[in-house]
Amino acid sequence: MDNATWGHIKESLAGAVGKSNFSNWIEPLEFAQLQDGVATFHVPTNFMGDWVQRNYADNILGALTKSGADVSRLKFAVSSGAPRQPAAKPTATPPAQAGHDAFGVPGAPLDPRFTFERFVVGKPNELAHAAAKRVAEGGEVTFNPLFLYGGVGLGKTHLMHAIAHELVTQRPDLRVVYLSAEQFMYRFIQALREKQMMDFKQLFRSVDVLMVDDVQFIAGKDSTQEEFFHTFNALVDQHKQIIISADRAPGEIKDLEARIKSRLQSGLVVDLHPTDYELRLGILQQKTEQQRAAHGNVPMADGVLEFLAHRISTNVRVLEGALMRLFAFASLVGKEISLELTQDCLADILREADRKVTIEEIQRKVGEHYNVRLSDLIGPRRVRTIARPRQVAMWLAKKMTSRSLPEIGRRFGGRDHTTVMHGVRKIDELRGTDSQIAEDLELLRRALEA
Repeated sequence: MDNATWGHIKESLAGAVGKSNFSNWIEPLEFAQLQDGVATFHVPTNFMGDWVQRNYADNILGALTKSGADVSRLKFAVSSGAPRQPAAKPTATPPAQAGHDAFGVPGAPLDPRFTFERFVVGKPNELAHAAAKRVAEGGEVTFNPLFLYGGVGLGKTHLMHAIAHELVTQRPDLRVVYLSAEQFMYRFIQALREKQMMDFKQLFRSVDVLMVDDVQFIAGKDSTQEEFFHTFNALVDQHKQIIISADRAPGEIKDLEARIKSRLQSGLVVDLHPTDYELRLGILQQKTEQQRAAHGNVPMADGVLEFLAHRISTNVRVLEGALMRLFAFASLVGKEISLELTQDCLADILREADRKVTIEEIQRKVGEHYNVRLSDLIGPRRVRTIARPRQVAMWLAKKMTSRSLPEIGRRFGGRDHTTVMHGVRKIDELRGTDSQIAEDLELLRRALEA
């Protein structure tokens, strides 16, 4: 077999591995020799050779055998006569076009469902959505990094995938890497163990857009944090876009180095707030259309979606899972999705969602957060260091319990309902102007809902 034959063979691989993966990983391979059943190829870096061996060896062996070559094993070697080059530029590719990973790099596959078109926008997530859309345009970097944070099931990962999908479609020239913090850590440890740190650094510092999901997982991992910090700085210095997500704000991630917190806070930090009723209903309406497409036109009684939007309020994934279960059950038994069927089918989910937060729990958590004694929180003192936490507790009691304003007032030292109303309005005003109050409220809500 010669280079010309290999040229024809490798072209046939494009359809098997996808266009982008082909240009990143198959195109750069140079045929060296075929001896004793071993086909040797020259590669720019050891890292690239290892990656091709793990991910595309079967495809290559199959194509070689089909062409009539007597080959049983592949070998990859860095050419000693050529200068070492950086690894082939990584580019994201939707799974629909790739037979293996969605990326030609050690990243994670994109979920084809997570696009901007399928992201339901409401007041709690409209800023995060707008920021994600701006970054997805792939133009000049205006805020770096973009840091998205929020609780489980609020849409962080959906937006990350949507950005990657959009960038790949609109700007195929960009080198995009999306992966979780755990995958970054795994690849870093692997590179250390196999003495391939130069390849690792070249790969991750040659991208145009780096997207790291769930960055809280590197907290406490000193060596990984060190490498992440240097990668971060190198990309920012080159004006490359970085997009990060976490389950909490940078300042709240325990055991994360102060210099990394500072870097993460230097860009745009956006909170995805817990969903409100209108947003949950909108999500259910969209997902209902998708479920009908999958299960047929299963009839549904009026009020079911509204019931679910009211009762399941903490987690969109749970909400979507409940709807999926409903449609699957109703289609199997051939019944209409009625309120009665909903309550029977989702009894366990509804019981879990019914766990009530009490005013006493709220007062205790707020007191611990602000270091205020319970006796002061419900007592007569009106100094600001006590009055503001008291108003926060009243706001949470109004939002998270079904208690009336007079009942809340009684639990706060026998105060009048107008005092509670004033406190709730004051905190509503401050939420939009005081970022610290907004962060405190979100942190307390998550702690109480946990």
